[in-house]
Amino acid sequence: TMAVWIQAQQLQGEALRQMQALYGQHFPIEVRHYLSQWIESQAWDSIDLDNPQENVKATQLLEGLIQELQKKADHQVGEDGFLLKIKLGHYATQLQAVLSVQNTYDRCPMELVRCIRHILYHEQRLVREANNSPSPAGSLVDAMSQKHLQINQTFEELRHITQDSENELKKLQQTQEYFIIQYQENLRLQGGWGGLVGDGSQGTGGAGPNAVPCPSAQFSQLSQLGPQERLSRETTLQQKKASLEAWLHREAQTLQQYRVDLAEKHQKTLQLLRKQQTTILDDELIQWKRRQQLAGNGGPPEGTLDVLQTWCVTVGLAGQDEVPSLGAALSPAPSRCEKLAEIIWQNRQQIRRAEHLCQQLPIPGPVEEMLSELNGTITDIISALVTSTFIIEKQPPQVLKTQTKFAATVRLLVGGKLNVHMNPPQVKATIISEQQAKALLKNESTRNESSGEILNNCCVMEYHQATGTLSAHFRNMVSAAGCPPPDVPSLLSPRVLLCALVPMGNAPSHSPPSWQTLSLPVVVIVHGSQDNNATATVLWDNAFAEPGRVPFAVPDKVQWPQLCEALNMKFKAEVQSSRGLTKENLVFLAQKLFNSTSSHLEDYSSTTVSWSQFNRENLPGRNYTFWQWFDGVMEVLKKHLKPHWNDGAILGFVNKQQAHDLLINKPDGTFLLRFSDSEIGGITIAWKFDSSERMFWNLMPFTTRDFSIRSLADRLGDLSYLIYVFPDRPKDEVFSKYYTPVPCESTPAKAVDGYVKPQIKQVVPEFANASGDSAPGGPTYMDQAPSPAVCSQPHYNMYTQNADAVLDPEGDFDLDDTIDVARHVEELLRRPMDSQWIPHAQS
Repeated sequence: TMAVWIQAQQLQGEALRQMQALYGQHFPIEVRHYLSQWIESQAWDSIDLDNPQENVKATQLLEGLIQELQKKADHQVGEDGFLLKIKLGHYATQLQAVLSVQNTYDRCPMELVRCIRHILYHEQRLVREANNSPSPAGSLVDAMSQKHLQINQTFEELRHITQDSENELKKLQQTQEYFIIQYQENLRLQGGWGGLVGDGSQGTGGAGPNAVPCPSAQFSQLSQLGPQERLSRETTLQQKKASLEAWLHREAQTLQQYRVDLAEKHQKTLQLLRKQQTTILDDELIQWKRRQQLAGNGGPPEGTLDVLQTWCVTVGLAGQDEVPSLGAALSPAPSRCEKLAEIIWQNRQQIRRAEHLCQQLPIPGPVEEMLSELNGTITDIISALVTSTFIIEKQPPQVLKTQTKFAATVRLLVGGKLNVHMNPPQVKATIISEQQAKALLKNESTRNESSGEILNNCCVMEYHQATGTLSAHFRNMVSAAGCPPPDVPSLLSPRVLLCALVPMGNAPSHSPPSWQTLSLPVVVIVHGSQDNNATATVLWDNAFAEPGRVPFAVPDKVQWPQLCEALNMKFKAEVQSSRGLTKENLVFLAQKLFNSTSSHLEDYSSTTVSWSQFNRENLPGRNYTFWQWFDGVMEVLKKHLKPHWNDGAILGFVNKQQAHDLLINKPDGTFLLRFSDSEIGGITIAWKFDSSERMFWNLMPFTTRDFSIRSLADRLGDLSYLIYVFPDRPKDEVFSKYYTPVPCESTPAKAVDGYVKPQIKQVVPEFANASGDSAPGGPTYMDQAPSPAVCSQPHYNMYTQNADAVLDPEGDFDLDDTIDVARHVEELLRRPMDSQWIPHAQS
């Protein structure tokens, strides 16, 4: 097919103008033209821009572009090629400089890829539209990339408009200065005629090609002339005076029109600035804050603020006469917000200069009122920009325990461009209540009281020259709020961390007395037992709060699929696993929450879940809520069972009957691990062994307390009659890598401080004879064995065989009644060592 660039050069009219607008300081059109074949042959769309690991590929492409530029520059010969050789070589040098700061600003190659993908995509679109061709199935960029390109194009348009305004302002200033000179000459001329004042004496000047020279020097010669000659000369001077006054009158009108035109252009510029500011702040920044909120539930990282701060495809400061530079285009310091601040500030300075010109030489008309409105508008825009870009970059923990140290980071995205760092402000953090937050957002006055005292809550913002960021790091804050009475219902109600930026010394005239920002909701607790309910409050708020809501309005009911998404996000983050909740897992959870028997997930798609169902009302027949049960599952997985969950060894979300149905056609010794229905954070073993008494066996649940004594893998290894992990995986193949090493019997016996170490072993007495897993002398509840450091010694049977039945009424083993080995050992280990249990070694 014909190269895109060849077809792009054949575009006409508006399409050609749009194509030309794709290029500028961010990517010179010369590079596209002379490297067109190489650029179109590269796999730009194969790089995932959201994956930092892809930065290596992007760097390779950047290095290739530098090599091709240098090669093309070296091949230019003759007089015609000299300037091109210099220009292409300059681009290559600037790009190489970008690579030299790669370690600090490693997003630059990725932004180069993004930039070229933008250009190629829109070139292809323009060519297709010109040829009336359908869009291809696969495009080079997604909708977000198109949006970024639109931001770039708008910045380019703003730069051109602001540059035009700068040129017109300079022209206006020059014109006015020339007018003032001519006006002064007119006054001197009138003084020579006895103080005659012309009607056109009030005006504001401008340089014109038909300017009339001033004859003031001729007045001194009139008294020396004769009457007739003097009359002739006076008539000539009167004519010149009348001509000058007419010129001044015309130029005053022209000057006034210049002022009106400039003010109208600034009005259009500010409209475009507002639109661009809305796109960046109200869209992208709000989306970033939303991602930050979801990250609190375990969602993907919100992304560095450099996505907003660093805008490598730069647009130079409007009004600067700089040569476009590809190196400058990829420099990492400018940002979207900073660039927005630059253009806003440039227009503000232009408006102030226009005001000064009007004050210097007033002309009655509408300009003064127009400039006053412009000044108010630009001040509002700056204030909104600063207020919106003062954000909490690193949120405090959303479940905050009193008397515990915590940290947070506050950042002002436009601080560098507004020179705020020249007089660094102080930031003060305070915890405020829901009512105080509501009043604050309504701009109502609030009492100076806080909802909780914070120690080390003041910090001065610091400017980091290398990154261009202005931020304050609270590293050692401590919530010192007192504990309210237990019956206070608002104990777990959300609060927020209010960070107020208070300028120190002389604040800029455009700034409010204090800029403020709020954190995500924070729940303050005084005891670890409140953590579960506090986490539920935070999860619900993070998942379902609407952007811009009134603090802390959150839906009381949500759709079940919405809650599924939130639970899955939280589950994977807490367990730190890529293995999330499957469709079958979600069906199990729905059955548990709604007390339903339907096994089709689609049946729950339109079902709503209330906050009460989630974490206020107990599950049917239980003494805990749905969230408390689910949080217990995450807790035991996170602390003790994470590798087994990642290996797929834990089926988990099945009830007792479902476990039996899954095992019924499996060989004896097949088992599965499921989460207990009856005990929070419990996990139980269900296995098949067809005996005269029963076919299915269910062991009493293990909890975090049990696994802190002996691991799940070791417990399973102790039970030799458990052979296959459901569906058919050999147990040792799945769990052997997690077994605790067995002591070596050939190791010489050595006592440590006169003691030998016991070894804990999981035993199910009721099943010992049936499986042949008994030790010599009969099955035991605990076999005390030497530690790995000592030689094997005779076992001490601490408990004798209990011949009574040990099954609970449902046919499950009740290890509480049959003396669970691990729990008894734990009790024994708490007691002081007594010689009647283990003899002291002789020294």
